[in-house]
Amino acid sequence: MQMQQPLKFDDVLNALKRIAATPLDAATAPPKAIYTLPEMTAHEMDRIFTNEWLCAGRADEVPNPGDFMAFECGDQPLIIIRGTDGSISARSNICRHRMMRLIEGRGNARKFTCPYHAWTYNLDGQLVGAAFMDRTSCFNKSDIQLPSVRCEEYLGWIYVCLDPDVSPVADMLAELTEKLLPYNMQDYVTIFTEDHVWETNWKCLTENFMEGYHLPVAHHDTVGGHFPVEETLFDERGSFAHFTSQLFVKTGTAPVGTAHPDNTSLIGKWRNISVMPTVFPSHMYVLAPDHLWYLALQPDGPGRTRIRYGAALAPEVLAAQADPQSYIAETKAFLDAVQLEDKQLVEGIFVGAKAPLSSPGPLSWLERENHEFTQYLARRLCD
Repeated sequence: MQMQQPLKFDDVLNALKRIAATPLDAATAPPKAIYTLPEMTAHEMDRIFTNEWLCAGRADEVPNPGDFMAFECGDQPLIIIRGTDGSISARSNICRHRMMRLIEGRGNARKFTCPYHAWTYNLDGQLVGAAFMDRTSCFNKSDIQLPSVRCEEYLGWIYVCLDPDVSPVADMLAELTEKLLPYNMQDYVTIFTEDHVWETNWKCLTENFMEGYHLPVAHHDTVGGHFPVEETLFDERGSFAHFTSQLFVKTGTAPVGTAHPDNTSLIGKWRNISVMPTVFPSHMYVLAPDHLWYLALQPDGPGRTRIRYGAALAPEVLAAQADPQSYIAETKAFLDAVQLEDKQLVEGIFVGAKAPLSSPGPLSWLERENHEFTQYLARRLCD
């Protein structure tokens, strides 16, 4: 086998466009340079991550007025805030004085005070305090606010976008909503949220999450043994612009993934079926009748990915536990084990993408979502 010559940026885009136009039964994975070229990451930040909806977490993570959490939308630090009126909004997490970051992490506050010069803002982002500015003629406290960005709730999720003109989340995901409503996932109770960084390209992790082909092999000791891949179902209506999804069945021996007896909204076969959506570009989750877990990704250069990782339980499952904290700990340990299996995979794939003798291979019918992701990337990245 001969070593492939490295593709130039324009060649990668042309190859991506060509593969996206190919039917699934004749398609390969994208050109490997799409994962490794620094120019590609810059292009993605410009074409995708500055003007697409990104998932910041779950709405019940900020349940009370004054609750906040930090989130970064590309290079823009944000504060996600539950206001005094009960609504959730997002504002710049950068002081309007000398551009210092205002807050870190999560908490509850009545105001946000800059750690540099103590400029202070209320929950609406209005500057309410700034010492020693009385001799500055160009300063008017009432004119200074933290800029807001688009922020919307959708079935329990928080989405943010730097583009003020982006279409509403619910409109973009209307065809997906009908699949999700019977699960009542807006009522699921968040049990943990964590932020991580993995040494891989964000697309390696996105593509890994969205296909079940690898589960019986790579996740044999966790979820794979309870996943009959031949029963995977895809949407018969075709593909969609803003998301892709599949349905999969859990066997009766699965430790998680089936409806609790107190669940009255799912009937028949749907009590054992999970929905696995990917909301483009990088919000992925498994919605099961008893729990959900998710990843929300952003690139940190070509070889590093920022991950927001979390899970939630159906309320009837949590209510039925004699020892809820022990059950939560067991659930998290199980999901963490799956995460570690995936970490080894996607970091290994990125190493492979840099190898001189590697090349992308043909796709299985079980990788339909991967091909639809390729088509999404071609729409966003190629002229």
